[in-house]
Amino acid sequence: MGKLRVYELAKELKVTSKELLELLAEMDIKVKNHMSTLDEDVIKQVLDSLGEVNDVPDIDSEEEEVTEPRSRKGNSKRPSGKKGGRREDTRRGRDSEQSTTVTEGGLDTSPAQEVQLPPSLTVQDLATILEKPGGQIVKLLFDRGIIAGLNQAIDYSAAAQVAEKLGFKVRPIEEQLPVLEEVKDRPEQLRDRPPVVTVMGHVDHGKTSLLDAIRRTKVTAEEAGGITQHIGASVISSGGRKIVFLDTPGHEAFTAMRARGAQVTDIAILVVAADDGVMPQTVEAINHAKAAKVPIIVAINKIDKPGARPDVVKQQLTEYGLIPEEWGGDTICLPVSAKHKEGIDDLLEMVLLLADLKEFKANPKRKAVGTIVEAELDRGRGPVATVLVQRGTLRVGDAIIAGTASGKVRAMTNDKGNRVNEAGPSIPVAVQGFSEVPQAGDIMRVVANEKIARTLAEEERSRLRETELQTRGGLTLDELYLRIQEGEIKELNIIIKADVQGSVEAIQQALEKLSTTEVKVNVIHGGVGAITETDIMLAAASQAIVVGFNVRPEGKATQTAEAENVDIRLYRVIYDAIEDVKAAMEGMLAPKIREMLLGKAEVRATFHVPKAGTIAGCYVRDGKISRDAQARLVRDGIVIHEGPIGSLRRFKDDVREVAAGYECGIGLANYQDIKEGDLIEAFKIEEVPATL
Repeated sequence: MGKLRVYELAKELKVTSKELLELLAEMDIKVKNHMSTLDEDVIKQVLDSLGEVNDVPDIDSEEEEVTEPRSRKGNSKRPSGKKGGRREDTRRGRDSEQSTTVTEGGLDTSPAQEVQLPPSLTVQDLATILEKPGGQIVKLLFDRGIIAGLNQAIDYSAAAQVAEKLGFKVRPIEEQLPVLEEVKDRPEQLRDRPPVVTVMGHVDHGKTSLLDAIRRTKVTAEEAGGITQHIGASVISSGGRKIVFLDTPGHEAFTAMRARGAQVTDIAILVVAADDGVMPQTVEAINHAKAAKVPIIVAINKIDKPGARPDVVKQQLTEYGLIPEEWGGDTICLPVSAKHKEGIDDLLEMVLLLADLKEFKANPKRKAVGTIVEAELDRGRGPVATVLVQRGTLRVGDAIIAGTASGKVRAMTNDKGNRVNEAGPSIPVAVQGFSEVPQAGDIMRVVANEKIARTLAEEERSRLRETELQTRGGLTLDELYLRIQEGEIKELNIIIKADVQGSVEAIQQALEKLSTTEVKVNVIHGGVGAITETDIMLAAASQAIVVGFNVRPEGKATQTAEAENVDIRLYRVIYDAIEDVKAAMEGMLAPKIREMLLGKAEVRATFHVPKAGTIAGCYVRDGKISRDAQARLVRDGIVIHEGPIGSLRRFKDDVREVAAGYECGIGLANYQDIKEGDLIEAFKIEEVPATL
């Protein structure tokens, strides 16, 4: 044998050039690369180290020889070195006299060794189980069209093919999936817990104002149109005892959220305006509370108004089975005035009295179980879910699962915004650490570790995927006949984006109820967060409109919508969205007042000016900012404030407008909470032909 290059010798030995270069380095033979030339003495040293060339298994031949797994004690000794293990892998299985070989065209003379393989494993793990070099496993996978590195995971099917090719008998490991067992608490383990109260009633009957009077906070002013848009939770103290309040929105579009609130609550406070009486949403709230078997306390609000008629309200309530105690029934009815804070103490006293009669108890010394009251995607904190702990104690560091979302509790904050390390029964907390935004209404559970949580979440995701595929199955003959009978069915496809998950569900339910025999409302997607370019492309492909609730388009979404001719409708009060869609379906959408976007400015700095308040130092990104325009302050895709522009300046001069590419100072009238990174959108209101 004459001189050979490194790659030529590697080809003869049926090993890779890289493996041969590493072997030469271990033998202190210096070569530059795979093109280096080796003389006969070096080749002889390599052959002495590796054994005869003909003993090297050829995994590329038509009749591939594969050695049966055997003990390593038959391997001959090799020169020592810091990477001797690699040479051991190279020579493993070459002592043909101590092993039995099989060929693809013949029979094995001894039984194959059996190995058990899990549903998923890495290539390196497979090589360890089969006691084969990792490079050989990678090569066999590549021959089967699978490109995978040593640290990449492969499924059972691919691993089984490789193992059977190497002469192993394979069977799967029957993994026992973790099961969430419901542990029953013994009576001696139970302790008193705070009652959870839900406030229900018709829109504008004063639910939020009553909670405001109870909590001494200003909530109503922060809500668009004075209507509560999503569930909030808070803890108050009365007489040294805690009461937890859930605020469910009051109008009918949020039916699903109100029903979910009744399922997690212990006591329902039904707010009825003394001057308005029982309304449709009042009846709906009564039915939800009765279905959940929740005791009802009636708070007759607005008794201070001139037209108040509490007795008429009581008479109306008897028609729905709520008979006041003074009339011989068992329903507590109390007159209150949220505006003047009258009757609040009596109401709280009745709540605690009813709680004593019902004996609400839970075991705090167990793994926590709770309900996702609300969930949203926060740009800085990631997925954040409001969890109402129902049993056990939730602690920072616990592994948790809720539907398809899993994770580990990284941080918890209470209703006051303070960090807490644990939360007991009936305590609402905002939890950070979920892998994704969970669905409102999902049951949250604490499990042993994150691995089990991920497994259970993946199992739930697979179950939902199978259910969705079954739901979206092929068209049957019966369905085909019905569609022929109906003629050409018309569908209105809608994509919903909102600031919180509960709003998405409620808007979807409200819009789908508008479906008629002529037009079907089909919500093809709903999500939390700003409207993205992906949403616009989905709408373009599906001929859908995009409904944004309390969110704004981000990035190039607006430009893409104009290019793709996608209609984006933005709302802050849900009534407007429902009325627009309903009017469009009825063909009665008249020209209406709409906004015209003038320009956008990015806040790069803020300054405090005496008598003027906070001034935003801005850079106009596109369009123009006009002094007489309205302004919208957007933070992380969420609308924070809307109102007129108070001042507009270039340097020290007041100006009427500032064009794109210039810097300016903007002051918002009667609003000071401006931060760096905020976006100010200038717009005007105009009348345009309405299209949907």
